[in-house]
This record gives sequence, C-alpha cells and structure tokens, in this order.
Amino acid sequence: MEEKKADAAAPNATLAAAAPPTTGTGTSALSPPAPAGPVHCPYRRTTDLLQRLAPNKMRIGFFIGAGCSLSVQGADGNPLIPEIAGLTKLVKASLDNDDKLKAVVQIAWDRVAARSTPTPTVEDVLGHIRTLKSLCGKGEKDEIDGFSADILETLDLAICEQVRNIVSKPLPTSGTPYHVLASWIQAIPRDRPVEIFTTNYDLSLEQALEEQLVPYFDGFVGSDSAFLDLDSMAEDDLPPRWARLWKIHGSINWWMTAKQKIRRSRDKVEGEQLLIYPSHLKYDQSRQMPYYAMLDRLRVFLRSDQCVLLTCGYSFGDEHINAIIAQGLSGNANAACLAMIFNDRADAKKGVELAKRHANLTLLAADGGIVGTIDRPWDSIVKDDNPAYLIAVAKELPGSRTTAPADRCKWLLGDFAALGQLLAHQLSSRDIEQGVSGAS
Repeated sequence: MEEKKADAAAPNATLAAAAPPTTGTGTSALSPPAPAGPVHCPYRRTTDLLQRLAPNKMRIGFFIGAGCSLSVQGADGNPLIPEIAGLTKLVKASLDNDDKLKAVVQIAWDRVAARSTPTPTVEDVLGHIRTLKSLCGKGEKDEIDGFSADILETLDLAICEQVRNIVSKPLPTSGTPYHVLASWIQAIPRDRPVEIFTTNYDLSLEQALEEQLVPYFDGFVGSDSAFLDLDSMAEDDLPPRWARLWKIHGSINWWMTAKQKIRRSRDKVEGEQLLIYPSHLKYDQSRQMPYYAMLDRLRVFLRSDQCVLLTCGYSFGDEHINAIIAQGLSGNANAACLAMIFNDRADAKKGVELAKRHANLTLLAADGGIVGTIDRPWDSIVKDDNPAYLIAVAKELPGSRTTAPADRCKWLLGDFAALGQLLAHQLSSRDIEQGVSGAS
C-alpha cells in the first residue's frame, strides 16, 4: 500500500453513466514550457488498451494497488480508506492515546526513522518489529534493541488491530469503480478467467464481486471458517467464469490460529494473529506460506501465453513484487504489463526504470509514458472522435497531480475512477454492437 495520490478522487464510476472524469482546475501557470521533440500519442495508447481488454483477446489480470482505495469517497467527502501515509497517521495517533504503549510506540517509530526512512509507514514499522521478533529470545530477560519479545508481540498485535479497524469500511454505494470492474468481469464470457492481484488488506473487492454476483476463488475453501487450500490454487481447474482474487499482502479476514493453521473469517478469535503485510522473508515458514502462495499465482500468470497485467494504484514501491513482474516479463515475450500511474513519471521512478529495461512493460503517467522502452511526454494534439478518448485523456489536470505543460495532453487512467469509466464504456459499446448485430 504505497501509491501517492495528492488530490481527492474523481467521482465514482457507474455502468449507467460513463461520463469523462472531473479534471478540476487547470495546470499551474508556472508549468515548464512544452518540451520539444518526439512525443507519444495518448489516444493510440487508449485504443491499444481497449484492444487488449477485448473478449478472449488475451488472458487478463488486474493489479489493484493502494491508490485505488482513494477513488471511493465516504460521507464526509474524504477517501473511504486512506492510502498508506494516511493510514500510518491514523494508526500512530490511536496508539499514542494508549498509555501503556505510547512510549514504546514512539521509540519504535524513531528507530525506524533513523535507520531506514525519515517518514516511516506503518508497514516499515511492522517490518522492523517483526525482524526484531525473529531475532529475540523467548526468555523473560531476553531483549533486543531494548524490546522484549512480549512487547514486540504486543506492538505487532496492536498495530494490526488498528489497521483492521481503520480499513474495515464497506463500500457506500453500488456504483464504485470496484463494482464496475466486477460487472465488467461478469458481463463478458471468456475462455480464461480474469485474475485480480491486490496489495490491499480491505474487503472492497470481495464486497463488489459478491454484490455483482461474480463467483470468485481466493485460495480458501469453506464458509464459516474457510481454510487455505494450496492444492486447489495449484490445480486452478475452476470454470473461467470464476474470477481469481489473490491478496498478496494478506487481508483483514485472514487469521493464524493457535495451531498454526490459516483461516479466513470476519470473526475475531482471541489469541489469533491477523495476517497482513508479509514483511518478506521475516516470518517463520507457516506465516510465509500464504503470501508466497499468492505471489506464486502472479508468477504463474506472467508465464501464461498471451497475458496482459494492468496495474492501477501501484507506483512500484515494493521491490519484491517488482522483481516478480520483471522476471515474468523477461521470461515471456508474450506477456505484457500496462502500468497506469496517477501522478507524473517522476512519482514512479522504479516503474520507469523497469519500463526502460523491458519493452513489454508500458508505463502511462499523467505527463507522459514509456512505450517500448522509449520515454516521451504526451502529444499536444486533442482528438474527440471516440468517446473513450474523453475518458482517458484531457488537457487540464490539477497542478498538484502533474507538472506537465498546459498545452500537453494528460493521461487520466491512473485514477481508478477513470479506469472504471473506461471499462463501463467498453461494456456499453459492446451492448450497442450486440444490439445492432441482433437487429441485422
């Protein structure tokens, strides 16, 4: 969960109304002059994206990052679920009100800030705590870095509980981009299943899929207290109309039982450990297993023939995931990754580096793109002869989202709300085409 998204999200998309996203005020007058030289055409990228998403054209996967959560607003007009920086602030504030933990929480935050990053996220702190836990002895007098095993366990549990409380919010309406994605999956018959990969802990995807009556498999089997079934994940022989949902960083309804079994349930049992954020390679084998199983599905997907992975809300801040994507693209010339970036290319530096090394990774940001390893800004020519163009491209965006020159086109699909509108448009266009075909 690490996508940077500076402005309030665009309005929720609906299948009934796929209007162009609100773009707000124009680019700042202090924008740099338009760059001279070669440019990329954003309209060609829009057409390419729609072609890749066409029924049975390719095997399709969506990678839903933390930035997608910001596209859904609560009753107060703020994002329903905050991004990682906002989540960190809320968790820290809550723990600061706990007299028993306040002092040790501040020590933990300060030490992470001194050793890794000046503004640590809740995931940075969890990773540090779990590293210390793995090295600390179990005796009463055993300590590491001034922390006992008991206080480290207490901190871990307290942080996870606060994360669970903050992100346990249902989607407010049935017209969110999550619902549009679910409807898009449900409406188009396919030979191969749509796979959804996400680093988000919340249950927004599950809610949308269920409300749109989309059957899906997430690796667990059962109802009251579902268990992780690795054999079913490996065999993957369910019908293609079943979507696959792979939660790479865990979920607020995953639990490690006292018997070291993994279950999925909304019900909390005292003494069980919530399984969120994997802290790669820092867990014992039993706790590593669900995360590695989910990551392995991403590896398998990228090895499949004629596959496209579309990322949104992900700015390539997770090195482990980046390595898997890079490996998959290097080993399979028939695989492609289309990365939708909310802000400018400079806000996804690691993604830019990958796109410049891998011709089958196309990165599309507000101010330009990397296509076939070539990094260029967008063209300034405006086209409006296709309704999809009005959804994907605009001339104006808030200056806090992009520093692109005012006369240049801006890419909008890094916003999950805009991407949802494009999917809704594709569905409506398909319905129109089928109606015309049926009448002829």
